[in-house]
Amino acid sequence: MKKLSCLLVLGLASALVVPACLAKEKQMHPNIVMVFIDDMGWGDFSCFGNREAKTPNIDRIAAEGIRFEDFHVNSPICSPSRCALTTGQYPQRWRISSYLDNRAQNERRGVAQWLDPKAPTLARMLKQAGYATGHFGKWHLGGQRDVDDAPPISAYGFDESLTNFEGMGPKLLPMTRKPGDKEPGRIWEDAERLGGPVVWMQRSEITGGFVNAAIPFMKRAEAAGRPFYINLWPDDVHGPWWPTVEKWAEDKRGKYLAVLEAMDRQFGRLFDHLRSTPELRDNTLLLICSDNGPEPGAGSAGPFRGSKTTLYEGGTRSPLIVWGPGLMDPAKAGVVNKSSVFAAFDLVPSLLAVAGVEAGGAAMDGENLAPVLLGKSEASRRAPIFWRRPPDRKTASPSLPERLPDLAMREGSWKLLCDYDGTKPQLYDLSKDRAETSNVALENAGVVERMTRALLAWHQSMPPDNGPELGEEVPKGGAKKGARSKAGAASR
Repeated sequence: MKKLSCLLVLGLASALVVPACLAKEKQMHPNIVMVFIDDMGWGDFSCFGNREAKTPNIDRIAAEGIRFEDFHVNSPICSPSRCALTTGQYPQRWRISSYLDNRAQNERRGVAQWLDPKAPTLARMLKQAGYATGHFGKWHLGGQRDVDDAPPISAYGFDESLTNFEGMGPKLLPMTRKPGDKEPGRIWEDAERLGGPVVWMQRSEITGGFVNAAIPFMKRAEAAGRPFYINLWPDDVHGPWWPTVEKWAEDKRGKYLAVLEAMDRQFGRLFDHLRSTPELRDNTLLLICSDNGPEPGAGSAGPFRGSKTTLYEGGTRSPLIVWGPGLMDPAKAGVVNKSSVFAAFDLVPSLLAVAGVEAGGAAMDGENLAPVLLGKSEASRRAPIFWRRPPDRKTASPSLPERLPDLAMREGSWKLLCDYDGTKPQLYDLSKDRAETSNVALENAGVVERMTRALLAWHQSMPPDNGPELGEEVPKGGAKKGARSKAGAASR
């Protein structure tokens, strides 16, 4: 790890040398830390109702900040969800509508091989305004399996990056050990071809590895008088799950809960650093959420229907915690916001506004809700939120054969789901039925007609996927090439 730290420091040294005048400007531009957790359900933090595991470090952040209960991501699967948070736009605009896979599979589904570097990115806009920018954790927007010619993460506006097996450049790769193993195994060892340097770590400790890289980055930015923007995107709770030997469990749920608690413990050092450093506590905004709903049988969507890959609430509704003691009204500490409806792409213009940075002419689908994040308003975004399912997921998985809706739309308390041609409408009033159990489409034909027109118009305005017209399963087309798990990792 020392070798990796030295290489990263040398590579970033020139980027962090800035004029002294920026020290004063920094006070006008708060630091931002974006924690984006892979495959974690709405109900998995204990402050969101989990009674089977405890997440005390995250719960304390929630008690000192604001907890949002009606926040959403823009896709129920990882890569497009990450694209929306990165760009402030619908991911379909950049042909990222499902997880990025091997080259042939991406072509078969009409999915880009990587995010176009011409896309607007929050990191680049902040960097151009003087921020030090770092990405630590899963990327999955280019550079995976046999796609080894993707742009480096730095091409998207980051001064420094440290990723896992789904991104180009320096990385931490996971080793595994379970009871009875004499030697640790290695996962995704072919990912070394996607850039380095590479450090191998126990999978149960990798979030700590990302934290250990992020904190020195913050300190270097502070020493240089620059505000910082950091992505910390862990993938602990994405399968396969590898708890410590001491916490080993044989069942899927047990493994999941063990790695959830281990992730929370590793966050503790980051949160303590922010809380105990006065300059950071008074001038940092920390956000914590998930990229999509949980894998069935592992995480929990709480009271909501559905899971990862589905357009029901359990697939797209995410817990969101925002912490910033020096930026928020102290009276708002511990507040639960149940009424503001917004989504991940709204965070981009909102965070730019918090930072006092112009978007530079980039057209955003997201809306500026900075007052909501800071506890000064309980407004919602004005425009509806639209979703399109991943083209390869007409069913959530082979073991769950229910055929899923292709499109969804949220407008106020109404949630509409339907197929690509507008048929099979499902309408739910989430103010009365947040579990989506009572389809009231027949009783509200006018609402269905109006929302269907808007939803189909949005769908037709987006680049199409290459999946069959009515959304049949897209065949896998053989084994993946290049980097792959030797432990049977699930599709990302």
